[in-house]
Amino acid sequence: MANIQSSKKKNRQRIKNEARNASQKSAMRTAVKKLRAAIAAKDSKQTEAFLKEATKLIARLGCRGTIKPRTASRSVSRLTLAAKPKV
Repeated sequence: MANIQSSKKKNRQRIKNEARNASQKSAMRTAVKKLRAAIAAKDSKQTEAFLKEATKLIARLGCRGTIKPRTASRSVSRLTLAAKPKV
């Protein structure tokens, strides 16, 4: 256990930040799973709604640094292509 006040504070911040990041990543994964399920079911209305929700969430996490920005961009791109109706 840390003895120095600044180390104690940093440890408290780390625990809080890790919990928030884990929660946000979990929400992102859930949104992606819902989107992939809607794509598999070929439900265009749900796909559109879930795509909007998932891309917004992924972009936000990428901007905040919870996930890497390029990873966020790549994920959004791949999900958008997967959701696009095939002609």
